[in-house]
Amino acid sequence: MNNTEGAAARIVDVVVVGAGQAGLSGAHHLRRVGLEPDRDFVVLDRSPRPGGAWQFRWPSLTYGKVHGMHALPGMELTGADDDRPSSEVIGAYFDTYERTFDLRVHRPVDVSAVREGDGGRLLVETSEGTYATRALISATGTWDRPFWPRYPGQESFRGRQLHTADYPGPDAFAGKRVVVVGGGASGTQHLMEIAEVAAETYWVTRRPPVFREGPFDEDRGRAAVALVEERVRRGLPPRSVVSVTGLPLNDAVRRARAEGVLDRLPMFDRITPTGAAWDDGRTIDADVILWATGFRAAIDHLAPLRLREPGGGIRLDGTRAVRDARVHLVGYGPSASTIGANRAGRAAVHEITRLLAAPEAAVAAGTKADGDPAVEAAPDTWRGMRDGGDGVPAPAAT
Repeated sequence: MNNTEGAAARIVDVVVVGAGQAGLSGAHHLRRVGLEPDRDFVVLDRSPRPGGAWQFRWPSLTYGKVHGMHALPGMELTGADDDRPSSEVIGAYFDTYERTFDLRVHRPVDVSAVREGDGGRLLVETSEGTYATRALISATGTWDRPFWPRYPGQESFRGRQLHTADYPGPDAFAGKRVVVVGGGASGTQHLMEIAEVAAETYWVTRRPPVFREGPFDEDRGRAAVALVEERVRRGLPPRSVVSVTGLPLNDAVRRARAEGVLDRLPMFDRITPTGAAWDDGRTIDADVILWATGFRAAIDHLAPLRLREPGGGIRLDGTRAVRDARVHLVGYGPSASTIGANRAGRAAVHEITRLLAAPEAAVAAGTKADGDPAVEAAPDTWRGMRDGGDGVPAPAAT
C-alpha cells in the first residue's frame, strides 16, 4: 500500500468495516475476484477477537439454542457441540474461516469517520490511520448501538438497570424481582431463563406480542424480508425481520405461556425508585429492569457523507447507498440475517468490481447521483476475470 494521498493515507481499492458474518462474506468474495488483503483491500474490525457480535453473547445461549445460523460462504460449520456456548462455537468458526481464507483482519480497530477525499476516493479515518479507498463495505451491524428507551423517573430507580447487550445469563438474577422490557426474541428468551431462578418476573411490552403458528418456510421468510426491504427503499430506519414475523411458538414458549411466565403487561408510564407504575394506579416492585429493547444500526461513522434520508434511514438500491454509489451496506435492514448477510456480501462485491473497472475520474463525477452512470456503464469483468456462475466474477484459470 502506498502513502501518497493525504497525510499518511494508505491507498486501497476497498475497505471493509466489520468482520461479522456480512463483513467476512464481503471479504471472501473480494478474494474470489482476485483482490489481495492488505494490498487491494483491508478488513477492519472493532472487536478484540473473531466472532462478530456472537462473541459477546451470554454463556447460557448455547449453540443448540441458536436457530438459523447459516454457514459462511465456502466453509461449513460442522461437528459443533450443541451444549457449548454459541460465543465459543461461532467465535472459533470465524477464527478458522479468517485463517483459512487468509483475510488478515485488523483488530481491534475503531473506524471514527468516512469522509470525501480527493479524486473520487473516500477517506476512512481509523485508530490505526487513514485509508483512501475507491469503495467501502460497511458491515457494522447493530451490537454497538443498544437502544435504551427513556421513561420518567428512570434515574431515580435504586435497583439495577441493564440491556441485552450486557446480559450475563440467568444466574445473576437469582432471588431477584425482575422486569423484562421488550417483546422480541431476546426478551422472551431472557424471561424464560430468568423465571427459573428469580423470585418474581414481569414482562412489559409496548404492543401485545404476536406469536406465530406453523413453520417459518421460504415463502414466509421472503415476505418478511420484503417488508423490511420496503422500509429501506423508502429511506426509513430498518426494522428487524423478527419484528414483522412474530415470535415462533415452540414447546418452550408454549410451556412458558401455560405457566404464566409470558403473561404480558402493557408498558408502564413511569419508573419509581422501587419499581414501575402505571397511570391507572397499578405499581410493581423490582430489583432489576432488563431492557430487551433492541439495537439500532451502527452507522455513525458514515455521518460525514450525509447519506441519511429525511425519514432517518439510508436508502439503498440493493446494497448500494443511493446517495453514494461507492458505499455498500451489508447486514443492514433486509440483509440482517446470516443467510441475508452472505448474499449481501456477494452482491456488494459484484457491484464493486464494476465500479473498479470504471476510470476513477468517471466514478468521481457520478458517485453522488442515483444510478451512478459510471457503475452502470462499467463492464461486468475486471482484470481478466470470468463469471464464476453465481453472479460473482471468479479468478481466471491460470
